[in-house]
Amino acid sequence: MATAWIGTPIHELGHLLQCYIWGHRVTRVKFLQLNSPSGVLGYVEHQYNPGNIYQQIGNFFIGMGPIFSGIGALIIGMYLLVPKSYQTFREYIVEHITSDVQNSNDLMVIGRAVLATTKSLFTIENMINPLFWIFLVLAISISSHIALSKADINGSAKGLLMIFFVLFITNLVTSFFGIDTYVFITRLTEYNAYVLAFSSIAIIFSIITLLISYVLYKLKTGW
Repeated sequence: MATAWIGTPIHELGHLLQCYIWGHRVTRVKFLQLNSPSGVLGYVEHQYNPGNIYQQIGNFFIGMGPIFSGIGALIIGMYLLVPKSYQTFREYIVEHITSDVQNSNDLMVIGRAVLATTKSLFTIENMINPLFWIFLVLAISISSHIALSKADINGSAKGLLMIFFVLFITNLVTSFFGIDTYVFITRLTEYNAYVLAFSSIAIIFSIITLLISYVLYKLKTGW
């Protein structure tokens, strides 16, 4: 509840933006509600045409929307409030992401990005900068509410099935006509690596939130 004031609206904004991108009709939106009997802090209700392949694929991205909006908000906050750390992190991404994709797996990509981000953020210079502490509060609040709900996951699953179908058909067509998809696959792999690297910011603050929650839980229940 303490982090919902900023985290929940950004979570729901992610759903909302993806609804518009994928042509769904938004019927109701609640960015934040603190007194719901069900405990639901916010929601976006939308409708789509089941016969429209584009809109069906959109279900996946709408369900995943909070991940995109959450990571985007963290990056913007980092850029505005701790620009030196953002610049260091960005330079690392530009210099290492391609070689990491070619020479290692996704876990190594994200692991190295986490270390680079941690080193760039938690410096003496930042510790004495009030803007860093503002960013810290915002980042913890946002990261605490990136997680997808059961409804989000179920909605994404509907779109995922259609994505698999479209990719299957596309693969058949490109194979039949002898189209080389190597360049496309390479670009897609690099894009995924960028997403993983940027998500390291969310992972760091999710871990911090977990540790804080654990300490508060222990204080409440007794060590």
